[in-house]
Amino acid sequence: MKRIFPAVVFVSVATASLAMAGYAYVAATDAAHIKFEGTADDAVSRIETRLELHLSLLRATLALYKTGNGSVSRDALRSFVSALDIKDRYAGIRGLGYVRLLRGGAERAAEDDLARNYGREMQVWPLEGGGQRAIVTLLEPLDEGNRKVLGFDMMSEPKRRAAMTRAMETGEARVTGPVSLIQDEGSSKQAGFLVYLPLVLGVPDTASVGQRAAATAGFVYAPFRAGELFSVALAKTPLLPLAIEVYEGEPKTETLIYRSQTPPDRSMGTFRTSRQIEFAGRKWLLRFEPTSAFVWPSSRTAAIALGLFGLALATALAYVVRSGEKAFDAVRALNEAGEKALQEKDLLLQEMKHRIKNSLARVLAIARQTASGAKTVDEFSASFSARLQAMSASQDMLTRSRWQKADLRELLLTEVEQVLGNGMDADRLTGPQVEIDEATTQALGLTFHELATNALKYGAAGTGKGTVAVTWSLTRDGLRLFWRERGGGKVEPPERKGFGTRLIDANIGVSSAARSNEAIPTTGSTSRSSSRSSAEAPVHGEGAALPRPLRFCVADQ
Repeated sequence: MKRIFPAVVFVSVATASLAMAGYAYVAATDAAHIKFEGTADDAVSRIETRLELHLSLLRATLALYKTGNGSVSRDALRSFVSALDIKDRYAGIRGLGYVRLLRGGAERAAEDDLARNYGREMQVWPLEGGGQRAIVTLLEPLDEGNRKVLGFDMMSEPKRRAAMTRAMETGEARVTGPVSLIQDEGSSKQAGFLVYLPLVLGVPDTASVGQRAAATAGFVYAPFRAGELFSVALAKTPLLPLAIEVYEGEPKTETLIYRSQTPPDRSMGTFRTSRQIEFAGRKWLLRFEPTSAFVWPSSRTAAIALGLFGLALATALAYVVRSGEKAFDAVRALNEAGEKALQEKDLLLQEMKHRIKNSLARVLAIARQTASGAKTVDEFSASFSARLQAMSASQDMLTRSRWQKADLRELLLTEVEQVLGNGMDADRLTGPQVEIDEATTQALGLTFHELATNALKYGAAGTGKGTVAVTWSLTRDGLRLFWRERGGGKVEPPERKGFGTRLIDANIGVSSAARSNEAIPTTGSTSRSSSRSSAEAPVHGEGAALPRPLRFCVADQ
């Protein structure tokens, strides 16, 4: 559990932080959507207000004609339009005019109106027409573009005819579909439309469709440029950060009549909306997208920064928790190490106490045994010092190996050279590498010292003519070690057992009959015994680690 706790902390804090960041991001996005939708509603309101304003102009013009019982002179209309200042105050509308409704063959009456209004002869066009014709007899202000329209038969064009027919049937204003305005011929064209308001005379408002159609004398109308109309409607400050497209008609068959110049900012993803409005009997579809000028009410960067901060915080907390766990583990390990060190110290003190007691007991035993066989203080001092040095050599070897093992060859060489000098030839000590444990090292160290001392005092080494050689081998039964002296004197049984013999007997034991010419010399006597000793001791040879019996033989040849 402790190992995964930092991960749990990281996941928990990171999840909470990301959840908060996600909530903040969603909240910011929702707020932006709400603002965007509100901006789109503002745009629709501006457009509808502008359209209603233009319809109000048509209604005012219709009222002017009704006041004159369907007869309005050019001067009166020109003064009315001039007072409105439509060019500057009502951009998008090209003028206000009147269309006289006539039966086929009565075109001359329209031409007379044109001549009376404009002081010159004008023909109705196109020349060929249907059973009913709608001739433009007045249009103000009279600029070069509007002059082209005078005398035009509106019934000759299907979209215009359809709008006028619906206006007669309903008695309301009706708009055409997208058309090319005659005023714009020969110049850069943009989509246009016309709005017709019927002039019905002599019938009540409750009249039937047929009665209204029969009583319709003509139409008050206005041509519009769609681009100018929508641009002016949306140009009101503050400018809206929207890209707008306006389509006329039913879905899948709609026709684009306006597109704003500022392109949309598509980096905002799904920020799109649409509105449908109805104007003068036709439906228009308005589609909105935000532009680069659209400002989010609350920044998305803050939400992203919050998420990154949460991840950083989660990482920092996980690191702190992990570091705390490591510090706790380190303190616990230190405490455990301290406790272990105290235990090892106590164990070492106990071991030292045990070893010191054993060493002191051994020294006291050697001292008593040496004193019992010594005749003078000097003899006691020499023998006792030599035996202590033998013990010290064994202790040094064990100390170097941290009281684990000692090398048999090194032990032999050290003990023999202490007694016989440093001239011991290495080829007189032959055998495989054997390692012996602590107890065997101490026992054999004193044994080798006693044998070397015996050889110096009574054997071959003391005469200067003899030699000492030691060989050993590993057999199936264990370790066999041979101590051979050559050139010594005659071997005779000792009159008594000296300290050396008792030491050897105590350390490795004494066996019965010896092989031919093999004997164990005894120390502390001027004579030599003919016997063989053997003992079992733990040894390790040629990589072996199991205890093996030690068979020890001394021979005089």
